[in-house]
Amino acid sequence: MSTILETKNLCKYYGKGENLVKAVDHVDLTINGGEFVTIVGKSGSGKSTLLHMLGALDTPTSGSVIIDGKDTAKLSEPKLAKIRRRKIGFVFQAYNLVPSLNVWENIVLPIGLDGRKVDETYVKDIIKTLGLESKIRNLPGTLSGGQQQRVAIARAAAAKPSIILADEPTGNLDTKTGDEVMAMLKLSVKKYGQTLVVITHNKDIAQMADRTLVIEDGRLVD
Repeated sequence: MSTILETKNLCKYYGKGENLVKAVDHVDLTINGGEFVTIVGKSGSGKSTLLHMLGALDTPTSGSVIIDGKDTAKLSEPKLAKIRRRKIGFVFQAYNLVPSLNVWENIVLPIGLDGRKVDETYVKDIIKTLGLESKIRNLPGTLSGGQQQRVAIARAAAAKPSIILADEPTGNLDTKTGDEVMAMLKLSVKKYGQTLVVITHNKDIAQMADRTLVIEDGRLVD
């Protein structure tokens, strides 16, 4: 398997002197195409900061993030934005759905913003995989938390990204719904050949992964 996501000596620091916080501290990691990797750690360990840098949402203090062979530090903001739109799908704890758009419109929104034509057959297959066929005309406010998170997963997958990054995707859900959402997410990425990286503090989710990375005080530990 080829490497799709890599960091080299990655650091993200905030503040100075006595107030210096090393949120991510000299992290080296390699993730292969098709892998399901979880990153676990306590609150404040740096896992969300690391995920944001893996997705080129945040810039490192030093070191590099390499996405599909491209060093993000060497790319202009328009090229970085293009990589975020086309290579990476994001799933956040807060869903981030647009309340005035229905389920279908929310799912295809990023594709339209990228100026691309929607592959309706592909998107409908994702919707079916995630069990949302009867909800495509619903507004997000009429859905349960689990259904909204499934919409967020469908939106992330619909743009055909190579990588899906999920930050505590079951954090707002009860255990049963969270397990169902994770099973759907895992099924989706396996079916479409995507790489999945999930930030979590849930040990059950970590056990579902091919590999688990542990972060403490900004550093990866064995």
